[in-house]
Order: sequence, then structure tokens, then C-alpha cells
Amino acid sequence: MIHETAIVNPGAEIDSSVDIGPYSIIGDNVFIGSGTVIGPHVTIDPFVEIGRDCQIFQYAAIGAVPQSLKFKDEKTYVKIGAGSIIREFVTIHRGTEFGGGITEVGEENFLMAYTHIAHDCKTGRRVVMANNATLAGHITIGDYATIGGLVAIHQFVKIGEYAFIGGASAVVKDVPPYVIAAGPRVELHGLNTVGLKRHGFSPNTLSLLKKTYRIIFRIGLTVNQAVERVKAEVEQIPEVVNFINFVIASQRGVTR
Repeated sequence: MIHETAIVNPGAEIDSSVDIGPYSIIGDNVFIGSGTVIGPHVTIDPFVEIGRDCQIFQYAAIGAVPQSLKFKDEKTYVKIGAGSIIREFVTIHRGTEFGGGITEVGEENFLMAYTHIAHDCKTGRRVVMANNATLAGHITIGDYATIGGLVAIHQFVKIGEYAFIGGASAVVKDVPPYVIAAGPRVELHGLNTVGLKRHGFSPNTLSLLKKTYRIIFRIGLTVNQAVERVKAEVEQIPEVVNFINFVIASQRGVTR
């Protein structure tokens, strides 16, 4: 049902099962999938695709032009995956041509109030961002990562899968998968053991990841030395391979 006070551009493609609340504004070239609920006073600007079964709460603003001096009004996009929850006053900006042209929110994300996702960011599946967490441009967040409240992440940073960033932290370098990072300038604090157990990681996998973490970050080796030692001494299960590949591929440098 579309409330009589909502303003919906005729160029929007909206499934018949979508609910749109009072005073919301839906722009041209917007697609909204089945079962999605748009609350009151929501603004969805042009070139936005929203998947099925999403919930978007009051005063969220999705698809505004990016806060980038390089943006020249080119046609760029926002895509939001199925099952995502977007709470009050969340802001998500379109991509830039320089950054690939699209900002992507993965499936089943939970974006709490006042979170901000800037241009060209990409979040994986089931990412949680707590209140007032902020992503600058070109950031990648891996599946199942959790970003605490009042966290600010520098542009071009990558956050690995299942990582946990503690609240009120500033992140300026990449954070590997499976770890906890926190602090005014984040430092690593070991594996995200509680989170990994909740997601069904086996005791053997946790043991191998702990050994990998210790070799890379706790005995004073260079990255190349640590990676070679991990390859020689630790069983190369997929999670260990993912960990060392993330460290090798980092362009900004890895948080320690």
C-alpha cells in the first residue's frame, strides 16, 4: 500500500506488495522489490535498487549524490540487498565514476540509526553497523563483520570477514578477517573468538587461526617471513588461506 501523501515518481518500478509510508518521496529510476516496507518521511533518490523484504525506517535518505569533489553528476547507483534493515536517519550515497559507479549494501545487513555509507562502498552479507558508524568512500566490509557504534573508517580501508570493530574507534588501516580491533587508532586484540563460535567455527579451525594470528602479529616477523612460516607450520584450511591472502593483498597496510 502506498500512502496517499507519499510522492512516487511514475518512472519508479515498485512491486505491488511494497508498503510506502506517509510523506515519503520515491524518485525516478528506483526499483523496490517485493515485501519491502518503506516508513514515513523516507527519501529515495534516483538510480536506487532495493531488494525484497527490506525494512527502511523513518527519515532514512538513500541515493543522494556523493559528497565527492570528483563527482560530475554522472549516472551512478545504489544497490541494497534483500532482507536488509535500515534504521532511522541512515544515509547511503550513490557511487562515483572514479570508484566504479555503485555503492552496494549486501543482503541482510543491519544498519542502525544515523549510520552513513559513502560513495563506492561495498558491504558483504549480514554486516552489522551500530549507531553512528561511518564509512568514508571506497570501503569494503566483508561478510558477517560487525562495526561498533561511533566508529569512523578511513576511505579505501578493507575490513575482513567476521571481524569485530569496537565502539568509538578510528580505523585507518585494513583489519584482517576473524579478529577484534578497537581503540582511538585501532589495534588488534586477538581473534573474535566469541563471534566465531556463534557462527559455528570448529575448535580445530579456531586453534589454527590463533596460531596464524600469533605468527603474523605477535613474534616480530616481517609480513613475508610470517606468511612463509604460516605456510610451513599451519594446516592450510580455507580460513587460514583467507587470512594470509588478506594480509598479502593489503595496500593500505594491516592494523596490528
